[in-house]
Amino acid sequence: MVSGKVTRRLSGVDAARGVALFGMMSTHIFALYVPGTAEASWVALVFSGRASALFAVVAGLGLALLTGGNRIHHRNAIGMDRRGIAARAAVIMVIGLMLGGLETNIAIILFHYGVLFLLALPFVSMPFRRLLWWAAGWLLLSPVAAYLLRPWIAETVNPPSIGGNPLWETLLEPATLLADITVTGYYPALQWLSYILIGMAIGRLPLRDKRVQLGLVVSGATLAVAAKLVSGYLLGPLGGLAALLQTPDGSRYPLAAMMSVSLTGVDQSDSWWWLAVSAPHSGSPLDLLHTGGTAALVIGLCLLATRRFESALLPLSAAGAMTLTLYAVHIWTMSVVDAQTPAPDPALVYWGQAVVFVVLGILFQRINARGPLELLTSGASRAARAGVNS
Repeated sequence: MVSGKVTRRLSGVDAARGVALFGMMSTHIFALYVPGTAEASWVALVFSGRASALFAVVAGLGLALLTGGNRIHHRNAIGMDRRGIAARAAVIMVIGLMLGGLETNIAIILFHYGVLFLLALPFVSMPFRRLLWWAAGWLLLSPVAAYLLRPWIAETVNPPSIGGNPLWETLLEPATLLADITVTGYYPALQWLSYILIGMAIGRLPLRDKRVQLGLVVSGATLAVAAKLVSGYLLGPLGGLAALLQTPDGSRYPLAAMMSVSLTGVDQSDSWWWLAVSAPHSGSPLDLLHTGGTAALVIGLCLLATRRFESALLPLSAAGAMTLTLYAVHIWTMSVVDAQTPAPDPALVYWGQAVVFVVLGILFQRINARGPLELLTSGASRAARAGVNS
């Protein structure tokens, strides 16, 4: 049985966070293309773009729960909440900078994660309907803003991107860092704030209500499928893909294959048709809609499953309750694995980590403890909140 504390945490949300963690790990370890071909692997088809989006949506959901869930904290408490969230964000950003110094090919999300927490501060007092409208508007308009900003950034900021993970020394190049974090990097905060707002809107719902859980499943699946259908129609019968194949990067890369894996590294600034794609990590409205929909679907399914099968999801929820610590351990582990010659078997690397993380999660839960980095961030948050009253 799980403890009352875990039940109060909504173990279904922790399970969804666990899905995101293990999904992201799979994209870091396994090949995203079938070796020797341009075909997407099953890992890419299932998790690429979706796992990291789920991670961000659940982060937004967590912010909503921290500020009262469907019963928003009163004004004075919201002020303390903002102070605590800002402190939490600062610690996460520092952890991200420290991990960025490791030798790894993984695009580490933590610094961006902290920035997104800071960007979310103006929204934490909003109720469900306002958040929903903001999320919809941001999802539709932020990719357009990014499309318009990218050429200007390329001409104005030198270099326009940090070309990797944020490091301490990149703080000395504020213009480049700002451009990378918000628009030109792997997790552009301008578009990714959409995920945080979606998650916050979900977090304002009565998540223990079965009708809400079913609604998340149905609406999430509907939006995810609709986004792919609309994109397929725009790119196919309306000629969008043919137009993109005529662009410099469209003709340089195997674009059709990349549509199922990732458009990272592709310059999407020379045709408005780029906004019609739904490829992972394209940051288009239809990509955000699809991955936001799949995130809502997974959250709804996890909440439903833990109503009757909570113990069965314990491996996911236990690990999901300490994802910051486990994510950091995963990044460090991969920095060691990537240096090995010959490269070890990806399946062994993945399942070895997964088993250890599940065991650690369950152990920490059994002793009623939190992960070390979770303790650090929550301690900073409590200290910042207490500072308001001092």
